[in-house]
Amino acid sequence: MPANVGDTVRVHYTGTLEDGTEFDSSRDRDPIEFVLGSGQVIPGFDEAIRGMEVGETKTFTIPADEAYGPRRPELVHHMPREHIPEHVDLYPGARLEARDQGGNRLLLTVVSVSDSEVVLDANHPLAGQDLTFKVELVEIR
Repeated sequence: MPANVGDTVRVHYTGTLEDGTEFDSSRDRDPIEFVLGSGQVIPGFDEAIRGMEVGETKTFTIPADEAYGPRRPELVHHMPREHIPEHVDLYPGARLEARDQGGNRLLLTVVSVSDSEVVLDANHPLAGQDLTFKVELVEIR
């Protein structure tokens, strides 16, 4: 039976970027589990699983616009160093959590640090990237 909207599926996957760099994989852990059509995964991933059967493998690419969207320069912020508590370990690549004025959670990546300024990027780390996935449908419930 093929996987359909509303089914709970378990999938092993390996995700790579255009240059072949692997950004994530479930191969060394349990497969991911989600309900098709529920919005738990990016839409292109969900759609690619629909119609697959247990044991089937597939490779597909999701364009950046259908994955995490384009990189948005307005989400890169230059902040005075003194606005960040001293106990926070700042280095390029560090991930920080903050809240916006509405109380919504923001995940930020430190781009650069100087004595006077910290550059923070609120774009998703995979924004602007086409994502290729190799998947295996392990189970349908």
